[in-house]
Amino acid sequence: MTAPFDAVAAILLIPVGAAALLAALPNYRMSAGLNVAASFLTLLAALSLFVTDRPQPGQYLLVDDLNIVFIVLNTFVGFTTSVFSASYIAHELETGRLTAPNLRFYHAMYQVMMFGMNLAFVSNNIGLMWVAVELATLTTVLMVGIYRTHEALEAAWKYFILGSVGIALALFGTILVYMAAQPVVGEGTNAMVWTVLIEQAAHFDPALLNVAFVFLLLGYGTKVGLAPLHAWLPDAHAEGPTPISAVLSGLLLNVALYAVLRFKLLLAASPEAIAPGPLMVAMGLTSLIFAAFMLYRRRDIKRLFAYSSIEHMGIIVFAFGMGGPLANFAGLLHMVMHSLTKSAIFFAVGHIAQVKGTQKIADIRGLTETHPGLGWGLVIGVVAIAGLPPLGIFMSEFLVVSSTFARQPLLAIPLVFGLLIAFGALLLRLTGVAFGEPRGGTAPVEASYVPMYSHLALVFGAGIYLPAPLVTWFQHVATILG
Repeated sequence: MTAPFDAVAAILLIPVGAAALLAALPNYRMSAGLNVAASFLTLLAALSLFVTDRPQPGQYLLVDDLNIVFIVLNTFVGFTTSVFSASYIAHELETGRLTAPNLRFYHAMYQVMMFGMNLAFVSNNIGLMWVAVELATLTTVLMVGIYRTHEALEAAWKYFILGSVGIALALFGTILVYMAAQPVVGEGTNAMVWTVLIEQAAHFDPALLNVAFVFLLLGYGTKVGLAPLHAWLPDAHAEGPTPISAVLSGLLLNVALYAVLRFKLLLAASPEAIAPGPLMVAMGLTSLIFAAFMLYRRRDIKRLFAYSSIEHMGIIVFAFGMGGPLANFAGLLHMVMHSLTKSAIFFAVGHIAQVKGTQKIADIRGLTETHPGLGWGLVIGVVAIAGLPPLGIFMSEFLVVSSTFARQPLLAIPLVFGLLIAFGALLLRLTGVAFGEPRGGTAPVEASYVPMYSHLALVFGAGIYLPAPLVTWFQHVATILG
């Protein structure tokens, strides 16, 4: 077995082994430490893919220039979230919201979730990828309901039902792709292998591919959180543990987006199939504008940023729908910046809700005075997610808008309109929460600021300077996406 295959095996097997151990460990400190260590080792395995030769695609596993972006981002945010989780869950244990059995379950499911997401990214088989996405979804459903309150169970049930509808649609689309490939490739697993499908896509029945993509976009779009398929997302964010909110916004939405991009490439390889771009543009714009208005009506701080995630996934899907080197580059950059920024915001919000004893925005005031570390972290995060310079999201949004103006000026009008509406809502909420008359709890909180500020530092650095190797890498991936 070559070194690259060892790296891929480590990315998959480390979370599995850690999950088995964590399910048996009753001690919180040991389990939290093992969760962090396993996440860190998985990140190292992912980074090693940069310095070793890429493995040749197999029947089930694939590492290429596209999925390595997602793998490294996934393992990095998974690691930093595990560090944040250690201090967050410790507080939940002290207050009695979680018990020892809950903690064993939580940490084990965290690693199973990481395994599911990583498997989805490295899958070279459309059926295996579907199974991996479903596994990641089911683990997060279980973790959303971990508090066992009426609201948490209701949110988990809604997530399960809507997620099941979405994954069923995605399964039907996957079957249709197999049916389109079978007459050309033959029966068996070859008709489900990505690399084979891409090579032969020009010979597939375009009508079957067209119908398949509609089902796949709706199915995986439910997981992306695109309007009007988004209803599960705000409840899941609001009622589940905050580390899971960070993972949902920062990672799990990207897993479904990755699946959509793979199938978009498949349609692009078939000259007679419909162009997937207009469908993605329409759903992206709808999500952006809908979420932007909904931001004004949120009274719960976690729901507020859940709708912000819907908004930004709309921007990303819009950019990839527009296509072309510049828009794809902007979509990739925006995806990375959103994952880093939104997870940092949830790191702050998690501890804020703990110290204030509430998630109601009206009861949280004057954070920069009562808890400067958390307050200013939230300020920087909101300024970043709102798209203000010199932070990274400003650069990615500027590229999305400029590429749209250059190619489809009329589409730039609703795009900029949605961005401005969301900008106003976020700044309106931030003013009172961060700078108003102090209200709510003032007790100090034992928090790890390193994950939050390390993410924000990366976002700030990206807004000022992007290293040439990173730009070249993203340009190459943008070209692959077409």
